[in-house]
Amino acid sequence: MESICVYCGSSSGIRKEYSEGARLLGKELVRNKIQLVYGGSSTGLMGQISNEVLKSGGKVTGVIPKLLLLNEPPNQNLTKLIYVKNMSERKEKMSDLSDGFIALPGGLGTYEELFDTISWARLKIHKKPIGLLNIEHFFDPLLNMLENSCKEGFISKASLKFLFISSDPHKLINNIINYTPD
Repeated sequence: MESICVYCGSSSGIRKEYSEGARLLGKELVRNKIQLVYGGSSTGLMGQISNEVLKSGGKVTGVIPKLLLLNEPPNQNLTKLIYVKNMSERKEKMSDLSDGFIALPGGLGTYEELFDTISWARLKIHKKPIGLLNIEHFFDPLLNMLENSCKEGFISKASLKFLFISSDPHKLINNIINYTPD
């Protein structure tokens, strides 16, 4: 596992634990010699994790659409910053650069990226592991929704076997590193 794409908010949210979790995940990535690929912003959880990886001696590649430059200034200290035309190109580029994915708390953009990535795995467009860092039970409502979709016959439990959930960055990274696709 050389690189992991992290989806997360360009805001920090209302709980300090979200920022702490982002920084802990950044340290864990560096400890495992895994490069961070992310959306390129200097703000929110995106800024927290990218700065922590860089501070800890790791490598960070940011991928940012030109249309976001006014709202989300890029982190200028990145190892590599890639500019793309739009959000679709951003997701494709981040996927191409990554061996796995982790979502942290975030908003609509985080959910959109996460669900595309899950759908792509389900359709076998990729065979990469996907993790949710469930800081302060942030993803519990989403997990309940997925369980309900399984119960109601819209998703098979087997189709989510590539999805790993933990509140512990160390445990989550270990699960992702040890994932073996079918």
